Amino acid sequence: MLKSLYVKALNNRIYLKPEPEKNEDFSLKDKWFDRPFAKSKKEFSIAAGDGSFNIKKFLMFNYCPVSAEALIYNGDLKNIEQSEIFEMDHIPFLRELIPNYMSIFELKCCLKTINEYDVDYYLFDGSILGDLQNHYPKGAKQPSDMKKLTPGEVKLFEDDINDLSSLDLSFPNIKRNIYAHVSKDVDGFKDYESDDVYNLYLSSIEKLLVLKQILNKKNKIISISKTSSNNDLFRSKAPDIGILDQLTEKQGISKIIYKKVKDSTAIPFPVYDEFFNELWFTIFYVRLKENKNVLKVELPYYVKDEDEITEIIEIIKRDSAEGYPYLLNKAHNDVVITNNHVDELLKISRIYETTNREQLKR
Repeated sequence: MLKSLYVKALNNRIYLKPEPEKNEDFSLKDKWFDRPFAKSKKEFSIAAGDGSFNIKKFLMFNYCPVSAEALIYNGDLKNIEQSEIFEMDHIPFLRELIPNYMSIFELKCCLKTINEYDVDYYLFDGSILGDLQNHYPKGAKQPSDMKKLTPGEVKLFEDDINDLSSLDLSFPNIKRNIYAHVSKDVDGFKDYESDDVYNLYLSSIEKLLVLKQILNKKNKIISISKTSSNNDLFRSKAPDIGILDQLTEKQGISKIIYKKVKDSTAIPFPVYDEFFNELWFTIFYVRLKENKNVLKVELPYYVKDEDEITEIIEIIKRDSAEGYPYLLNKAHNDVVITNNHVDELLKISRIYETTNREQLKR
């Protein structure tokens, strides 16, 4: 079988280029502008963060290491980190729950960095707008008695989040206060719905609450993505970032895109609905070095002044290497959890569980 697939792969070797379908316009006019960017000469402090997780599936449970880090540069390099290993049952939506945990760690590292180091700018890996558009996993089950949290319950959450002496998950500390009514066994919820349903729901709320704290200082946040599925510029099945990456080579910037959260979300936010819905995002694509990758940049506020956007690009470029921010690259390399890392962790933990696939490797 593999031999026939190798033959097919050889017969299908092509260089992928975006080919316009009928009625598609891949003209770059008014969509992309070649221009060089200088490195900022301003004095400023900057930070960046990333997170990672891995899931090793065994017959009886899942082994899930999670890590996050923020790097701070202001003349010298410092870091804030958080990590944990979760041993999870085989539950629905595990691959939504564990990324939630990673995002919370990542956001709390960011919040602590902003609060304690008062950095001028924080480079956020990924898309905050995307996180808001999908603030609860599509298709995931919600608690049947799901209710809007009372102001007192929200305050319980926020008090725990604001105690940045610990970057652990907050929702386990207050779950019994919020859902104490659902079961005779308050600690285990064994007589009601499975614990994972509440964990997914409450961790999604915790993620929003931490993000709200960060967005109170939104002018410090610069989100950067290496990939994106957005197609606002070309309205093609192919994403804008892929088309621009293929059709351009020089340094440059795309047309600026403005989006309001309430125009692109269908589900109300369980907390601070008005706050999140009224947020504006300024979005553009940029290449910082000739023949290097195009990046998507999001600013969680409305920027009309082109000089301000240029200034932000120059800030990003100051500490970039090969067209990508050095701190983001280092944070990724620091936290990434590979399969080899998981195997090492299992040996250290002396866990020798079976996956029932071992015999296939013989």
